[in-house]
Amino acid sequence: MQAEATRPAARRIRPAALALALAGLLAGCSLAPTYRVPAVPMPAAYKDGSGLWTRAAPADMSPRGHWWTMFHDPELDRLEQLLDASSPSLALALARYERASAFESETRAGLFPHLAVGGGPSDNRQSDNRPLRGANQPNEYDADSAQFNAGYELDLWGRIRNEVAAGHAQAQAAQADLASARLSLEAQLADAYIQLRTDDIQARILASSLLAYQQGLTLTRNRMEGGIASGLSVARAQNQLSDAHAQVDELAAQRALTEHAIATLIGVPAPSFTLPASPQKLRAPTIPASVPSALLQRRPDIAAAERRTFAANANIGVARAAFFPSIGISGMYGWQDTGEGNLFAFGNRMWALGPFAALPLFDGGLRHAREREAQAAFDEAAAQYRQTVLDAFEQVEDNLALFTRLTHEAHDEDAAASSAQVAQQIATHRYTEGIINYLDVVTAQTAYLNAERAAQQVRMRRLQASVALVRALGGGWDVAMLAKPPAKQ
Repeated sequence: MQAEATRPAARRIRPAALALALAGLLAGCSLAPTYRVPAVPMPAAYKDGSGLWTRAAPADMSPRGHWWTMFHDPELDRLEQLLDASSPSLALALARYERASAFESETRAGLFPHLAVGGGPSDNRQSDNRPLRGANQPNEYDADSAQFNAGYELDLWGRIRNEVAAGHAQAQAAQADLASARLSLEAQLADAYIQLRTDDIQARILASSLLAYQQGLTLTRNRMEGGIASGLSVARAQNQLSDAHAQVDELAAQRALTEHAIATLIGVPAPSFTLPASPQKLRAPTIPASVPSALLQRRPDIAAAERRTFAANANIGVARAAFFPSIGISGMYGWQDTGEGNLFAFGNRMWALGPFAALPLFDGGLRHAREREAQAAFDEAAAQYRQTVLDAFEQVEDNLALFTRLTHEAHDEDAAASSAQVAQQIATHRYTEGIINYLDVVTAQTAYLNAERAAQQVRMRRLQASVALVRALGGGWDVAMLAKPPAKQ
């Protein structure tokens, strides 16, 4: 008797077992196209990298980590550390990564069975005229139930696995976006700091010129009182001094704005932040430029674009899986009674187990449209990847060329400033001796001031070009960092 009772149950369970066996056979099935990284023409070397730049060896892909330390400025080091710890912009990028990571976990949940428990007591009344109502059934009755439910979709066509792969790639892209945002903000801070320190040097140059102009004005007035100089010479000296004061005011305003920008970058209210002037002069570092192929491993924005291309490719598989039936298995086990006895008595048990399948027969072309949309999204992502790579090559070449040309320009400006200083000294000496008029002195002094300030401006641009080159080369980032989650601030 017991063997006969178990045979119907075995026959009912058999379809579920067959479904599970089929799932094992098709577990590796995926309808996504074979993924290949979009091809981009790869130059053999950087055109403007000769002379000042050396090709990096495999173990010498500097700068690494805290790249700004190459300037050897403790104050800049401190500010960059504050930016990493307190920048609201970085907190925003980190939140976006956390959201993408959570979405990846959400898609991964589809790989596992779903379990649920439910139940509860209820009071019920059925209609007097309910179809198929028995004559002896009561109008009102109680019903208690408790049950466990389980369901599992067999991922025969790789839909869930492709969704997980796409979610993982999107999380990696968000992680690379975070690294790109961090590198961008670090570069902005370094640029602003270089500007501020250049303003400090310019302020010292102007202070020295103001002293010389004041002395010249005093000398000219004394000479006018002695009948040697004219009022025109005094007017010229006064004009020169007043113009220099105006330049000091303009420079002070510019420095204040730069200081405010630094405060905002590091997450400090501008009114609460002050950065004292420093006499230290930053020196342009030597930065080995990596070979072009290494750039693809070192730029976080390139990595993000490539990961989004991979995700778009996986989404094609998700769209194609919709043309095949969703197949799975569901089960239920529980108890039910009328509320008058022991709910969990052996006779009150109930259960159900079996496979399920579903396939839309007509959807007005919805699935075809979604497949075309997924393919177009992949084409868009691939084009964006290629454009990102080309932009990266351009940025490296731009900054290599700029740094090289500015290096030569800096030498020329230094020579011009040195010559202008000699001319100023000669003009001042000859005016004191009464050989020339004060116009020649004004001309020489103005030329010297302009040359000195121009030389500092070129030095600033050269330093900022080195920062831009570090950013173009990916800073201290590497694609291997996608294997671990970013550090939380």
